[in-house]
Amino acid sequence: MSDDVYQDARARVERIAKEAEVAPEVIDALMQPKAVLTADIPVRMDDGSTEHFVAYRCRYNDALGPTKGGIRFHPGVSLEEVKALALWMTIKCAVVGIPYGGGKGGVIVDPKQLSRLELERLSRGYMRAMADFVGPDTDIPAPDVYTNARIMGWMADEYETIHRRKSPAVITGKPIPHGGSLGRDEATGRGAFIVIQEYAQRRDIDPKETTVAVQGLGNAGYHVARLLQKEGYKIVAVSDSKGGIHSEDGFDVESLYQHKQDTRKLEGVYCEGSVCEMIESKSISNEELLELDVDLLIPAALEGVINEGNAKNIRAKVIAEVANGPIEGNADQILLDAGVEVLPDVLTNAGGVTVSYFEWVQNRQGYPWSLEKVRERLEDELSTAFADMWKIYEEKNVPLRAAAYTSALERIGEAIELQGTQAWFSDGK
Repeated sequence: MSDDVYQDARARVERIAKEAEVAPEVIDALMQPKAVLTADIPVRMDDGSTEHFVAYRCRYNDALGPTKGGIRFHPGVSLEEVKALALWMTIKCAVVGIPYGGGKGGVIVDPKQLSRLELERLSRGYMRAMADFVGPDTDIPAPDVYTNARIMGWMADEYETIHRRKSPAVITGKPIPHGGSLGRDEATGRGAFIVIQEYAQRRDIDPKETTVAVQGLGNAGYHVARLLQKEGYKIVAVSDSKGGIHSEDGFDVESLYQHKQDTRKLEGVYCEGSVCEMIESKSISNEELLELDVDLLIPAALEGVINEGNAKNIRAKVIAEVANGPIEGNADQILLDAGVEVLPDVLTNAGGVTVSYFEWVQNRQGYPWSLEKVRERLEDELSTAFADMWKIYEEKNVPLRAAAYTSALERIGEAIELQGTQAWFSDGK
């Protein structure tokens, strides 16, 4: 990931906005966050010592509604990264037309080094630090890298303890008994699958003739790979943080994932029930996976994995950005010149925030939805958003990323312009 990830994100927004002739007030409103909170979280460790962890929360823009965004626990978290992610979330919510602005949070920590009790103390400490900065009508957190439903449940419980009232809508991605939504665990991957299928239909792509490489077999990567394989796509390479495996014959995604859950190892296996048989595969690095000769490349790990240094080596015909910001801005033109089409992250991975919105709605209504309804509504929302992006793509003859950003900026711009711009006030003189 680039040290200038936030500047890169701002530059991309500014460039696309100017090309789309967005009002200057809209661009200015997106060039800095609305509010940022930095906090120190002291945590009593199991050995009796106290360690201090730096935590962030950013509310970037709330022109369309309360801000929304995940909380990540990762040693590489920085304020610049959090602001970039919050800006991308602002665009993402506007792309899919849900009434949210963008937010994000994070803690500089390696959660793998914490015990379960230490992890709970850190999670509750984060909410104590942020309790006056978040809220169901202000800023709604959710899970992100190395956080999950249980951690969201601890945080929601801490918020309710502090404010002395039940408030399930303060956080999404919670456990089902605590007000979570059915379908939230698969939402990001299912949303990416929907976007890929919409694209494949318009490009007349035959799934059975399409090879796929997935960088990052976490929650999102697993679900999109599983659904693609079920549709007939051949998954020929997958990876996790330690490296990857490649086989021209393809893998059974469910076998790989379940074996990884049981052994913490990503290995070429085929399983029937509890019996797993090793299959022939080649060990590769994450960098090598990105440069494989495949039809569809899915970066589903962290930011900035495709950049100016390796973009010229990408051989995939299509990239579906399931991670946030996996392609740095300086690589956009290199890929475009090479004829690589990119399904942008602000739409491709928007399934998670869309179902988070559904969870928030269910919490506010006090009425849970069925899994079937969640899936149907998700497909409706993302298919409509894809059609809006595709219309701009065809009419303006711009890359898909620019088309998605333009769609979002038009929605944000309309909200800001209705408050009055220089042009509007000048016209009234």
